[in-house]
Amino acid sequence: MNIAVLGIGAMGYPMALRLIEAGHTVHVWNRTAYKAERLRPLGATVHAAAADAVRSVDTVICLLENGPVVGDVLFNQGVARALKPGALVMDMSSIQPAEARDHAAQLSEMGTLHLDAPVSGGTHGAQDGTLAIMVGGQVAVFNDIKPVLDVFGRATHVGPHGSGQLAKLANQMIVGITIGAVAEALLLCEKGGASMAKVREAITGGFADSRILQVHGQRMIDRDFTPHGRMSIQLKDLRNALATAEAIGLSAPITQLFEKLYADGIDHGLADLDHAGLFVELASRNGMN
Repeated sequence: MNIAVLGIGAMGYPMALRLIEAGHTVHVWNRTAYKAERLRPLGATVHAAAADAVRSVDTVICLLENGPVVGDVLFNQGVARALKPGALVMDMSSIQPAEARDHAAQLSEMGTLHLDAPVSGGTHGAQDGTLAIMVGGQVAVFNDIKPVLDVFGRATHVGPHGSGQLAKLANQMIVGITIGAVAEALLLCEKGGASMAKVREAITGGFADSRILQVHGQRMIDRDFTPHGRMSIQLKDLRNALATAEAIGLSAPITQLFEKLYADGIDHGLADLDHAGLFVELASRNGMN
């Protein structure tokens, strides 16, 4: 297929590379041009303008920072107008469900298809093709594009437009809250005189085991907070979850608590740490840095 990837950041780069390796013709654009240029020697066509990147393609994949940026690129930078009739915009960014539904409606009026298809699995999942992909939109469109989604990982259709973003918010709520639970539990053990590493080993395989305990717990033990998913992105997702909860009349007190904890950590200079860096904020509160 002829595919454009808009947004060549930490996720966009490995995902575009997987498309090239799978034999697709790939056009790329990024606001910061040098990030896209890394893909030129690997077979991608690099464009200076987003609208130019999409003119001849069947599918556009957006991997952009947030909903307003997606809206700006699609409707203010000329992407939607440049698309050929019947082309598909597959937004794999993490944005609010209401924004995804609005984008879908605008694109439909212009004769363009839309899926919201955010992902979970981080940069390692993007590199390995093991992402979990949550897709909202028309089932027939999902079925047609599924071979492309299979390049990235496991895709599941979860409902109409906006449902993919709802699923991603659920994912990020569970991730952010569980990171906090693991951090606080490990700090309790360290403060009480137990080995964090040995405690993690001891509870592996029990009801408290999880990917968060294994992956993020190890980062906490190693004090290695090199960013894979940043604190600032986790906070954005929790705030999107709270905005969506408010809009539909759902009380979300646990998410509210963790929004405050991540916000405090960012206020204390932790914005660019991995989201496991919430451990640093909780350790600091207990004089354990």
